[in-house]
Amino acid sequence: MNDTVTALPRLGVLGGMGPLATADFLVKLIQATPAQSDQEHMPVIVHNVPQVPDRSSAFLAGSDAPWPHLLDGLRTLETAGCAAIAIPCNTAHVWHARLAKATALPVLHIGEAAVDALLHQCPDARKVGILATRATLQARIYHDQLASHGIDAITPDDALQSTHVSAAIDAVKGGRIDEARLLLTHAARALIAAGADALLLACTEIPVALAGVSLDAPAIDPTDALARACVGWWFDARSESASLQAQL
Repeated sequence: MNDTVTALPRLGVLGGMGPLATADFLVKLIQATPAQSDQEHMPVIVHNVPQVPDRSSAFLAGSDAPWPHLLDGLRTLETAGCAAIAIPCNTAHVWHARLAKATALPVLHIGEAAVDALLHQCPDARKVGILATRATLQARIYHDQLASHGIDAITPDDALQSTHVSAAIDAVKGGRIDEARLLLTHAARALIAAGADALLLACTEIPVALAGVSLDAPAIDPTDALARACVGWWFDARSESASLQAQL
């Protein structure tokens, strides 16, 4: 194999949660890359294994069932020679800190990327609606970051979460995108009516369903934000790798 190819830093994607969300992330990763040819895109190795137990159900039940699957995926990507890890699943970030401690590789954080995008795109937002799984909400994956910037989080009430948000996430996983779109549009507008200046589409199934939908407030797509953070990482890592190669 050509040494130039093997020297390029590779992004590892710990995916499959769910498969369509992973595919959506890969599309956004490609679209976010300012490349003029195939060869200018970053090398990516994807661990797309959907058999990871449901992250939200596990967290809410006090179960650690996803952990060995996540760790196995991480080890697979390490062995494949990846130089950084991205996890296109918001709820899986319940285990982010443990994964980051289990590897010497940087593990990019979807919540940090999304909040950075929010601050850049909606600098005047003071109330942000969060559409996410119950586990993402209860684990405060976004709440604490928003609070640190003086931003209040608005979330669906229990009824709306159950009948519209959770049901829509399940619909996307079952391939029923049109059904999910109607449910999530209603939920998003309910949060806007409750005072949200902007929205965080904080489950990777949600941007899939709401693609192309016009809402009455800006909506931040954490999947896209993570993709852009990965592109930024790759340009930095590629430059560092080239400098090291030049010194050899």
